[in-house]
Amino acid sequence: MKCPKCSCSESKVVDTRPTDDGFKIRRRRECIECGHRFTTYEKIEETQIVVIKRDGTRQGYNRDKIINGIIRACDKRSVSLEQIEGIADKVEKQLMNNFQNEVSTEVIGELVMNELQSVDDVAYVRFASVYRKFKDINTFMDELKKILDERKK
Repeated sequence: MKCPKCSCSESKVVDTRPTDDGFKIRRRRECIECGHRFTTYEKIEETQIVVIKRDGTRQGYNRDKIINGIIRACDKRSVSLEQIEGIADKVEKQLMNNFQNEVSTEVIGELVMNELQSVDDVAYVRFASVYRKFKDINTFMDELKKILDERKK
């Protein structure tokens, strides 16, 4: 592991701890040459998921795309970055556990919406409006009615 300060490839591990979710190891390292301390994370390398886009093209799964979409939907809402990361974690875990090596963007979008709906209704509707490509106000209103009906139950 190269030091981010001096690029020396020699470092020693000062502290090792599991992360809260238990799927990663956090390591504090110290550069042998300059003494700079930095943090690295180690996780299990899992099978790469291929995402099938709406136009039929395929690309590798990218967690950052999910997080960026959720951040846009949560703009000016009281949803913390920790909650957004939690949603991405849950979606990623579901993808790894329930699907083969290929998954469509539709499935990913539905998983995100299911998680987002329990966190913030407005962010859910924003995400759904982009993801489902609402064509007019009626489709938007139909989605709002579903939310209101679920609240009444």
